[in-house]
Amino acid sequence: MTGVLPPAAWRDDPALHRVLAALDGESGGSLPRAVGGGLITRAVGGAVRDTLAGLPVNDVDLATRLLPEDVLERLRAGGIKAVPTGIAHGTITAVADGRPFEVTTLRRDVATDGRRATIVYTDDWAEDAARRDFTINAIYADPISGALYDPVGGVADLAARRVRFIGDAAARIAEDHLRILRWFRFVARFGDGASENETLALISRSAPKLRALSRERIADELLRLLALADPQVTIRLMVDAGIFREMAPEVEGAASERLARLVRAEAAAALAADPIRRLIALLPPDARLADGVAARLKLSKRIRSRIAAALGPCAESAPRAIAYRLGREAAVDRALLAGDATLTLAALEGWAAPRMPVSGGLLVARGL
Repeated sequence: MTGVLPPAAWRDDPALHRVLAALDGESGGSLPRAVGGGLITRAVGGAVRDTLAGLPVNDVDLATRLLPEDVLERLRAGGIKAVPTGIAHGTITAVADGRPFEVTTLRRDVATDGRRATIVYTDDWAEDAARRDFTINAIYADPISGALYDPVGGVADLAARRVRFIGDAAARIAEDHLRILRWFRFVARFGDGASENETLALISRSAPKLRALSRERIADELLRLLALADPQVTIRLMVDAGIFREMAPEVEGAASERLARLVRAEAAAALAADPIRRLIALLPPDARLADGVAARLKLSKRIRSRIAAALGPCAESAPRAIAYRLGREAAVDRALLAGDATLTLAALEGWAAPRMPVSGGLLVARGL
């Protein structure tokens, strides 16, 4: 044990308590919280990490010593909907009072290929922690008492704003190449801005492994990074480390400057971070080249259309004229990407695109 989790609203959630009672309770619905000398179920990952960091918690993931079939049986016996969303990997989604909780059996890897792992179940919390990526993601807590279990030193790393792989970093990357991108995302959110040179050098050498990943996984992780409050320093780090050479070589040094300008413009306009707009800032300012990158990343048609509207030619210059031709979103995107949306936002406030007052239906009604 390494301390106690601070109070948090999610810890008092009756829906969570129903799930814990179903998993750990006995037939009478009691909540003993201990079986065989140790807890059956603990919270793990983001909920624990973010609570310790003083951040809001959106999702609560649970780790359990129960086998998946036992999880299904106990949840259903407790009147809780159980969805086998990832049962092949030991994950069941419990839905209580309309809220989902992912419940995953403790496990360890027996084989990996950089994209997926073959796992076996275990009842050893330390073994489960050893297969996770970063120490700050392997902190467990009893939601009821708040008691922490921290087998790999995640609490100290979180306090020091240090993003550290568990065990051998090269081995962790070999198990799942996406951890290269996840490291940058967690550095942007929890790091202190000073990269660990040894880890960064290893990640730079490992960058070619990204070619083995699906483009969808890469795009999803990149958008998660861009959704953070201010990812520009980390993006620059990625450019310098050669990460984009393996994902989108068109993204070069000037891209981080365009992103920095956009982040400043968003802040000046008091607008929330928009990961798609930030991705557009990273792409070449040529619509055709940008669409080529988007196609390789297998982005949706809607996103590709937005990229074309933001970067393509437009004969109009007035904000309302651009909004009329390309849409309001495109007008705001173009202004922010240029570095200043103040005039555009003011011009579009309360404005609606004019509509032709005469319709075909009206003409038919008039006898034409």
